[in-house]
Amino acid sequence: MDQRTLGGTLTVSKLGLGCMGMSEFYGTGDENEAIATIHRALDLGVDFLDTADMYGPFTNEVLVGRAIKGRRDEVVLATKFGNERLEDGTYVRVNGRPEYVRAACDASLQRLGVDTIDLYYQHRVDPNTPVEDTWGAMKELVDAGKVRHLGISEAAPATIRRAHGVHPVTAVQTEYSLWTRDPEEDGVFDTVRELGIGFVAYSPLGRGFLSGEIRSIDDLAENDFRRRNPRFQGENFAKNLELVDRVRQIAEEKGVTPSQLALAWVLHQGDDIVPIPGTKRVKYLEENAAAADITLTPEDLARIDEAAPVGSTAGERYPDMSSVHR
Repeated sequence: MDQRTLGGTLTVSKLGLGCMGMSEFYGTGDENEAIATIHRALDLGVDFLDTADMYGPFTNEVLVGRAIKGRRDEVVLATKFGNERLEDGTYVRVNGRPEYVRAACDASLQRLGVDTIDLYYQHRVDPNTPVEDTWGAMKELVDAGKVRHLGISEAAPATIRRAHGVHPVTAVQTEYSLWTRDPEEDGVFDTVRELGIGFVAYSPLGRGFLSGEIRSIDDLAENDFRRRNPRFQGENFAKNLELVDRVRQIAEEKGVTPSQLALAWVLHQGDDIVPIPGTKRVKYLEENAAAADITLTPEDLARIDEAAPVGSTAGERYPDMSSVHR
């Protein structure tokens, strides 16, 4: 697996692995299969693993920690804080207070079973705490050797600049895919490229929709959070299915899967972009990893852009968009 460098300082595999769905949100998980998926990722050179304390909550970090035990030196480990939840899963709030930052980091280190986190993200921006205060506490974690690099997720350009003024931002993590092209328009790409910050694309497969395998809401488990997502509802679902079918046609002509085409497209948007498709199964991990070797011609890219232009997706990304792009 080739590598890319985030923020000029952190070298990772050009394709990462999102671990969230192994513990929550996408139906019921299988821990043994999840650990096997992480091990297979490392065997393939996919070394950039992404988790967060709120996934589970808390159990995903434990799972990732168990999977990388004995292989820590093969892993670039990213986790996040900021979405405060209780043990029973109750959502509390977005929390960026300095004392919470310190406590959250210590708890993540313990659950992961590591001494240092390679990339520590502010998961969401706390509207009640100046980002300078949050990042001051995060900088302290770097100075203490608990964290190597800092990132921020779903932040607006002005917020990214303010955080970067306190400590260099290594990576901005935001949803980006053929059906979420917001960073091209909202100034995020312009900002990170001006400042030399890397970009990590989460949900690069459109929460699995771009795989083409979801044809009806009934294809999702009862406890799958996508059932509440506006893009998976009614007329939005039908319109988005048309987009997926246009992408599928191009993929078939290229001799690749729709997922592979979607990932290859993200990879072709810049060497400073690293997508982190999530999966909890080995077979999909292998399929996704193979996308790193796909070459798209200018003609291919033009056809894909025509099939899935900016703004063509129906529905908001989340039921409540208040916590993103702050």
